[in-house]
Amino acid sequence: MSSRVTHDIQSKAERFVQFTADVIYDRHPGSPLVTAYATFLKGISYIFALAVRIRFFLYDNRILQDTPLGCKVVVVGNITMGGTGKTPVTEKMARVLSERGRKVAILSRGYKSRSDPLVKKFWRWLTHGEKPAPRVVSDGTKLLLDSDEAGDEPYMLARNLLPLGVVVIVNKNRVEAGVFALKKFHIDTILLDDGMQYLPLRGQINLLLIDKTNPFGNGNMIPRGILREPIRNIRRGSYVFLTKSDGVPDPSLVKTIQDNNAGVHIIECTHQPKLLSSLDGLVMLPLDYLKGRRVATFSGIATPERFEDFVRRYGGQILYNQRFLDHHRFSENDLVDVFDEAVASDAEFVVTTEKDAVRIDQTKKRKLPLYYLRLEIEILDGGEAFNRAVDRICEGKNGYKK
Repeated sequence: MSSRVTHDIQSKAERFVQFTADVIYDRHPGSPLVTAYATFLKGISYIFALAVRIRFFLYDNRILQDTPLGCKVVVVGNITMGGTGKTPVTEKMARVLSERGRKVAILSRGYKSRSDPLVKKFWRWLTHGEKPAPRVVSDGTKLLLDSDEAGDEPYMLARNLLPLGVVVIVNKNRVEAGVFALKKFHIDTILLDDGMQYLPLRGQINLLLIDKTNPFGNGNMIPRGILREPIRNIRRGSYVFLTKSDGVPDPSLVKTIQDNNAGVHIIECTHQPKLLSSLDGLVMLPLDYLKGRRVATFSGIATPERFEDFVRRYGGQILYNQRFLDHHRFSENDLVDVFDEAVASDAEFVVTTEKDAVRIDQTKKRKLPLYYLRLEIEILDGGEAFNRAVDRICEGKNGYKK
């Protein structure tokens, strides 16, 4: 089967997945097909909700038990699926803690990272072979894996935090990864990236992220909505980060948070664009370079609308835009199509996201210049609460109160 045929089949499959995402996010309501499919997904969501309740019951009543590691474990996560900004918050927290003298390791499941083939896993099970060690993306001194092996977010975190000596490890079993990090790297602080639902390793401090632009979707559990847990589980957050904020107060959302977690500290923050960068980092341009320019954009992230809005906000005129599924692995055919369309639209250059940039071969010559938009977290309100959270993490030799 030719690569173009394979590409076409994959494109059709992805269009169905995209249609499902559109139903989940209520982007195209009203048609009989959408209504029927939404009803089907709603039935499955009831089963999912029951499974979630049973799982929490088992852990809350110690029928299933979590594992203490003997160091401070800080969870960064959410109760919804999709992009709430976990990676930038994790990066900011790792930077601040490292600067305060903590020896930090970030543990990630390595979503969409390359894993052993099923045949190899089966043979290892059949022969009682030794399980592979957790994969070290960065040992704090050098990068050891690429984005394909590590996953997009772990690789990006490892690359950006390398100067600070932060260790990044990927493994689906994050208890094993934590034990490995303690023994091999002698860390004293673990940041559990996207870890709210990873109950075998619970944190002493939970940093719960809520996307202010779309806090709870349509209020339904997966797969009809975006909720991984019921809204009442906001109570599990030690601190609540309102991400993607525009700085405008939202009393209704604050009331919902306080009703479910009375007195919790709320930290309001935004993803602030900083610059445009070439894939190799050798060319860095100010954001005003976008002003009045004809550009093409593409992305494979959960919520692409905000990225596109950033480009327009800084003056870019988007002549062509292509959205792929979250964590989409770009084939060469995908990129050829994007750049062909960009040229046909008379774009001057192409812009993508930092997460997408790590999945693109920077050595390939393209028809137009390609840049990614670098974002960083900026605290808008609740700076004292953020500092208090950092102080709390840093208390005691191993992160515990004296």
